[in-house]
Amino acid sequence: MHANFHTMSQNHPLIDAAATHSRYLQRLLAARPWLTGRLTDSLERALSRADLEAFLSESLLDETTLAPRLRQLKTWVAAHTMVRDLAGLAPLAEVTGAMTLIAEVAVATAQRVLTAHLASRHGLPRNAAGEVQELIVIGMGKLGGGELNVSSDIDLIFAYPEDGDTDGARSISNFDFFTRLGRQLIGAISELTGDGYVFRVDMRLRPNGDSGPLVACFEMLENYFITQGREWERYAWIKARPFTGSRHDELKAIARPFIFRKYLDFGAINAMRDLHAQIRREVARRDMAGNIKLGPGGIREIEFIAQVFQLIRGGGDSGLQIRPTLRVLDALVQRGQLSAETVAELNAAYDFLRRLEHRIQYLDDAQTHSLPDSAEDMLRLARAMGFSEVPALQAALDAIRQRVGLHFDEVFADPVAQEHRLEPIWLGACDAGPTCECLGELGYRQPKESAARLEAFSTSARLRSMGDEARSRLDALMPRILELAAARPNPDEALARMVDLLEAVCRRSAYLALLQQYPQALARVVELASASSWAATFVTRHPLLLDELLDNRSLNEEPDWAKFARELGTAMDSLGDDVERQMDVMREHHHAQVFRLLNQDLAGQLSVERLSDHLSAAADAVLEETLRLNWRRAKRHTSEHRFAILGYGKLGGKELGYASDLDLVFVHDDPDPECQVIYARMGQRINTWLDSRTAAGHLFETDMRLRPNGESGLIVVSLEAFEHYQRKEAWMWELQALTRARFCAGNPEVGAKFEALRTTLLREERDTDKLRSDVLAMRQKMRESFANKGAGFELKHDAGGLIDVEFIVQYLVLAHAHAHPELTENKGNIALLGRAATAGLIPEALASGSANAYRAMRHAQHGLRLNQQRSRVFDDSLEGARIPVQNLWREVFGE
Repeated sequence: MHANFHTMSQNHPLIDAAATHSRYLQRLLAARPWLTGRLTDSLERALSRADLEAFLSESLLDETTLAPRLRQLKTWVAAHTMVRDLAGLAPLAEVTGAMTLIAEVAVATAQRVLTAHLASRHGLPRNAAGEVQELIVIGMGKLGGGELNVSSDIDLIFAYPEDGDTDGARSISNFDFFTRLGRQLIGAISELTGDGYVFRVDMRLRPNGDSGPLVACFEMLENYFITQGREWERYAWIKARPFTGSRHDELKAIARPFIFRKYLDFGAINAMRDLHAQIRREVARRDMAGNIKLGPGGIREIEFIAQVFQLIRGGGDSGLQIRPTLRVLDALVQRGQLSAETVAELNAAYDFLRRLEHRIQYLDDAQTHSLPDSAEDMLRLARAMGFSEVPALQAALDAIRQRVGLHFDEVFADPVAQEHRLEPIWLGACDAGPTCECLGELGYRQPKESAARLEAFSTSARLRSMGDEARSRLDALMPRILELAAARPNPDEALARMVDLLEAVCRRSAYLALLQQYPQALARVVELASASSWAATFVTRHPLLLDELLDNRSLNEEPDWAKFARELGTAMDSLGDDVERQMDVMREHHHAQVFRLLNQDLAGQLSVERLSDHLSAAADAVLEETLRLNWRRAKRHTSEHRFAILGYGKLGGKELGYASDLDLVFVHDDPDPECQVIYARMGQRINTWLDSRTAAGHLFETDMRLRPNGESGLIVVSLEAFEHYQRKEAWMWELQALTRARFCAGNPEVGAKFEALRTTLLREERDTDKLRSDVLAMRQKMRESFANKGAGFELKHDAGGLIDVEFIVQYLVLAHAHAHPELTENKGNIALLGRAATAGLIPEALASGSANAYRAMRHAQHGLRLNQQRSRVFDDSLEGARIPVQNLWREVFGE
């Protein structure tokens, strides 16, 4: 220890205590007599940007005084932070924040002073339009993330917006100007002088590294990303943060598509696994097991865990396009990607390892992350970390590194590192004979057909054109698919449907990577494909849904439709006025909800009625958001629209199936004479929005023919015109349809008016003989159109089927609602049969029997549709169910 140290600091116990853990602090205090007083004045609080700028403003800064003053700033702030940290007054965020602040203030100050000096000789750089151009310094790595350690170098990239020339008498190109400025800036920050240095500067992350130009204009940067950017550079650019100059939004827009893929990018796992393996090999080669940054269970592994999820999902989730490691981990908990327990352990480990890293560096201000060799220094380190002895520190460190390593392996372990026992079947698939034999032994019931399907797939032009990486992933997947399909009740169908899926996605290697990386997702998708051909087709059309299989929590939780509506609105608003992207994202959100319901349905967790309720609620939310977005785009005559969307048919009765179309009617209640044209345009846009096929697929088939006057009628009608039509011109079938109509989306006041009007119309007293005759005539017309053209029982149209139940209920409502208003409520056919029985309109036993029959037939119809079969039952399983319906038909209609 320096002889005069005690004299200087004896009245400052915090400084004294810190100096026992840091030879570097001892040297600073001995060499800079002014430092102790500065520290004494500021130790009770964290320093702010204003404090740093005030320090610099105490003396005139020019190109000659800049370097010493920046070094004095670094000395003061670093010493201040060190003392507070070692005294337990500064949490980790204060330490890393203070070091980041020094770098930002020092670089920005140097840039300002040096730009003025260069401009005095050459003028200011301008673009072709005469606009001044500024250097943009981009902080990378820990500087970009606001996480600098206390002895860090700073990774920088220099960029500027546009080429041009300076406007001075000794004009030079913008490129030359910013290259000179960049060199001077590096010198001002990193040159070692009698006052030390501010930071070591590393420029190797710039395009083409050391061999590339020091500065890059936006155009050059964009071209580099498109043509030469490598996978590890995507990882590096996650942390990129511009902090000087302007036009940052343009720069971010150039970098974003390079860093974050538009769709899920599971290939990033393999790329980062390879990068980590390189680091591990280097650590082993150089015997760096004690390196708490790069060694096993170290800081880098925590950073990799956070950043791999950002690379995979950041393109579709802007909430993951953030820089600080701990904030990313917290965001991953919110999204269900990591458990709260895992992230709590990683957060605690990160805090411990970073504080230990700082105490290692406090010893001598060396840029090292390795535990010291000296026993004396290890004891000093243990006590700086709050342990009385070295073994206690070592035990805590070992436990933490072991936990980090386990979490890292959970994310990055290669699930297909071992060769699979069925690999020879897939690799020999082009030899149909032996393949057929092997498949038969595995339990395939049609091994010849399955072998032929495999052979056609393995020799297809699509597979021959695959890249090496994608092909190796497919080759790793296929033996597992053969094994999983063999375990299903219908192995041949399961395999054929999986081959269809793979044919659709094999050129999108990210999906192959997902299935390769997550065996549980692969098992689940084979299970889905086996259970339902409709499910297999749905996933094949929308492979983005494979991601849903990774989160069992969201797959199995009860839908919260209010939350879904809020999240959908937030997602739409985040996309501004990008209509094409909004349409895609809305489809993706809706498909994800349908897929979650499909999983619950196939797992037996939902009745058909409950499923229909959920699908109808999802449709309502989509309609509401579609209306909101299209009203925002409309040429508006008022701030609030008076427009409503009515649902008829299956949507109105809340009986939607997976592929049901939407029967829609648009009404308004607006006295403004301008509104009809505005609402008509908006109605057309809403219909187009819902029914268009985009890159993300399809939302709904829509049917507008139930509006007044059908296809020849106006696309939007006033409530007044709607009422007039229903009273004076509507056909009987249109009144029947009204029994299942409801307000789905739009202005609530208009919706309430419609519901009141509907009730009034349904409660009108009618001639029951004429009503019966009209309903029977309509039913006869349908029977003639849909006469049973084959064997078996056609669930919808045959006597005693679903439509008979619907006609009975519709007749009962229209005939008796004037005396029994409870029949006007849109509660579904099963509930309305019960109400009619309670009112004494039909026998209780027939009502109950018909309700059970209706439920059984809908369940059977649903099962058939899940496997894309027509609604026809060829056995006698539902013959008994038809009897109460036919008896009730005779009871009501006398037929």
